[in-house]
Amino acid sequence: MKEHTVKKIRESIGEAVLKLSDISRIGEVTHSQRAGEPMPSTDKLKIFVEKVRQIIFPGYFGPINFHPTTFQYHMGVLVDEVYHLLSEQILAGLCFMCDQEVSNDLESRKTEAERCAAEFISSLPDLRRILITDVEAAYLGDPAAKSISEVIFCYPAIRAISSYRIAHALFGFGIPLIPRIITEMAHSETGIDIHPEAVIGPYFAIDHGTGIVIGSTTIIGSHVTLYQGVTLGAKSFALDDSGNPVKGVPRHPIVEDHVVVYSNASILGRITIGHDSVIGGNIWITNDLPPYSKIVQNKAKFSEFIFGAGI
Repeated sequence: MKEHTVKKIRESIGEAVLKLSDISRIGEVTHSQRAGEPMPSTDKLKIFVEKVRQIIFPGYFGPINFHPTTFQYHMGVLVDEVYHLLSEQILAGLCFMCDQEVSNDLESRKTEAERCAAEFISSLPDLRRILITDVEAAYLGDPAAKSISEVIFCYPAIRAISSYRIAHALFGFGIPLIPRIITEMAHSETGIDIHPEAVIGPYFAIDHGTGIVIGSTTIIGSHVTLYQGVTLGAKSFALDDSGNPVKGVPRHPIVEDHVVVYSNASILGRITIGHDSVIGGNIWITNDLPPYSKIVQNKAKFSEFIFGAGI
């Protein structure tokens, strides 16, 4: 390669480095971590979630084959590992989200992280109880399911729902960032997007699941089933004086008990779907529905549209 060409390449690369290093242009997408503070780790959080699944569903996940005579020992080891993993990641989340302009005591944050991790450990029996209801709902609601074991092992919905329930518990303890990372990892893995702030009752079933979106202020009752492509989303956003969306405003649906929502239905805004309702596929709903509603496409109008167009 000729010398002038090499020089030109080096100058071009040098110019790019200068532009990429210009803090004035990238301040909003740059994070400066204080020395000694840990960063959240998606790799460690994946291990954490898998170990929690081992605790919730003993013998289904992980390399350990639980035996009654050693069960308590192995459970103790797992719980201890989860506690230390979670303490570290909570601390990382606290450090990541703290105000960089304010001096924070690292030791006090470590203490807070350990307290939150201990609270999460204490919540695991309740977490198991509600996840068992989700497994039962998936099994009883799917004629193709051959066994409870098949549901736990194979169904992506159980992975997504278990990740959501873990993240929701952590969110309830006031832990920043970590819950959202956990649900977004499940989103990437399963195509099911459940915000950790959403409130979802027991016996929650997702069939197939890909493309489901459940927004942050959604409230779902018990014995609710969603099929693939369902969106429980916001219809519009209130804006502040600067034109930015107002945060913290309830803007997603309330779905009461014993509701079934079929594939690709979109339920938008802070509306209520009454209990024991059935929402058909490819439906767009932006108004409240009373209990026992049944909403489906108008087949007559659909046929008239198709044939009237000369197809």
